[in-house]
Amino acid sequence: MKRRQNPPGKKTLILIIGIILLCFAARLLVFALFSEGLDGIDILVPLLLFGFVFFALAMEGFIAAWVYEDCRIRGGDGALWAVVVFFTTPFIGLLVYFLRRPEITQHCPACGHRISLKAKYCEECGIRIEQKEVPVMPAKTHHLKYLTGGAVSLILMLVCFIGFIFTVAHGGVNTSVTSDKRIWNTGIITMSMETNFGGVWSIDFKSASDGFIKEKAFILEEPEQEMLTADIHCGTVPDGATLMLWIVQGEKAESIDVTNLSEPLEYSLDGFESGKIFVRLQINGVKDVSSDIEIVSK
Repeated sequence: MKRRQNPPGKKTLILIIGIILLCFAARLLVFALFSEGLDGIDILVPLLLFGFVFFALAMEGFIAAWVYEDCRIRGGDGALWAVVVFFTTPFIGLLVYFLRRPEITQHCPACGHRISLKAKYCEECGIRIEQKEVPVMPAKTHHLKYLTGGAVSLILMLVCFIGFIFTVAHGGVNTSVTSDKRIWNTGIITMSMETNFGGVWSIDFKSASDGFIKEKAFILEEPEQEMLTADIHCGTVPDGATLMLWIVQGEKAESIDVTNLSEPLEYSLDGFESGKIFVRLQINGVKDVSSDIEIVSK
């Protein structure tokens, strides 16, 4: 008697989920190491975001596992349908699966070919199939543990999402332009290209939501002998729109309106101390902006 081996469908799903979670965690780690880190943000924010992604993938994994088992019972390609449900999200995937899933089959007593429970003849060998009266049994959902796991994961995913939104909305991220910590934007910016070569911070963008802030940290060595230069051009300036340049260090914050510069700005930094400063562009409605900002010796 041959021992039936389970297809590698579930193992593949677990491997895929693990790889996605590792990539997401690696992305957070690289971000923390090579950027300003998580300064200016409540630690709950990345944890809740990670929890949301984790439980979303767990929910998809549980539902895909149930689909795999259900399809296998019906004699279909369980691994294929599990992958389809996983990558199309459970809501769309389950809808498609329930519309297309195969009916429950039985084995032909003569040749072993799978045939419909309602079949009168085997389509493979042609033998007549005797229809036996089957006692009515109460319906029972199979592999309930997968559905339970999916439901619990969905609830925890929603809890993490609501917690994330609540934390962000109640000061979980720093959005103050005068803060000496990193800024975390909640708006959007379009067609943005940012570079930093040779100490020159260059940024071009098409448009941004009102109040959106771009920032760069610079290091001052001898503030009395240094100045900030900014070559900024705003291509489109609607009525009331502005572009503000902020220089922030500790509790000291200075702002300059750079919306309509006729020539490059030269701004003395002798009022600041040696160390890190934040240079920020606060975007309030201007569009088609290009800028080059650097700190040079006087």
